[in-house]
Amino acid sequence: MGTDAIMSVESLAMGIIGFKSKNDEVLDHWISFAEALILPPQEFYAAVEQELASRKIPSMEVSRVEHAEGGLLSEKRLYLRMIRERLAFDTCAAPFGTGFFFSCRTVHSPPVLKLWHLAVAFGFFSIVYSLLTNLLGTTFANIAMVGLLIAIAEVFRNAVGMGLADLDNTLMKIPVVGPIYENWFRKETYYRQDTRLVYLKIVPAIIKQVAEDVTGAKGFKLVQQYERSPIFGDLYKPIPPKGKTATP
Repeated sequence: MGTDAIMSVESLAMGIIGFKSKNDEVLDHWISFAEALILPPQEFYAAVEQELASRKIPSMEVSRVEHAEGGLLSEKRLYLRMIRERLAFDTCAAPFGTGFFFSCRTVHSPPVLKLWHLAVAFGFFSIVYSLLTNLLGTTFANIAMVGLLIAIAEVFRNAVGMGLADLDNTLMKIPVVGPIYENWFRKETYYRQDTRLVYLKIVPAIIKQVAEDVTGAKGFKLVQQYERSPIFGDLYKPIPPKGKTATP
C-alpha cells in the first residue's frame, strides 16, 4: 500500500487475532497544509475527541498511538486512532518544515481466517472432549459435546438478536474466536451495511471540519493538497432480496 500503509504495535496485534495487515485496504485518505501554523497536535486531537463526544458517535474506541517515521529507531509521530469494528480512522497533525499538516486515513481490515485458527479451535475442543470423557464416560461425553457445540453455535449466530451487543464486540476481539465468529456465524445485514457507510462518511468529515475550524481560529487558511476518493470495494456487498440471487 506504499505511503498509505500504517505500521504500529496495534497493527501487529490485529495480525495476531486475524487482522492481516497486508490485506488492509485504505478506503479514504486526505491531507491538508497550513503554512506558518503553530499548533500542538494534542490540542487538535482533543478538539476531535470533543466533537465526536458532542455528536454522540457510538461504538468507537478512541486512543492515541505512536507510529515510527521510518525504522524502529526513527522518530515517532503521535496519531489519533478511532476504531469501530473492522474500520480504523487514523488522523495525524504535525509540523512540516515551516508549515503544518493534517491527514486522515480510513482503513478497513477484513477478518482473515487462517489454518492455525482452526487447528487451535480443534485442539481446544479435543481437550474439552477428553475431560468430559474422563468425567462422564464416552456416551454421555458425546451427548454433552454435541449440546455444547450447538449452544455455542446458537449464541454466536444470535448474539445481537439476544440483546448481547457487548458480546458481539467482544467475540470479534478474541484471538482465534474472532475470525471464526465473523466468517462463519456473524450475519451481514442491511443495518450493518448502512451503519458502516455512515461511519465512513461522517468521521472523516468531522476530522476535516475540526482541522478547518482550529486553523481558521488562529487566522490561517487550510489548503487541501491531496485527497483519495472513497473506495468501498468488497466492503460493500449488496444483500439480495429473499428468493433472489445477487448478480456479479
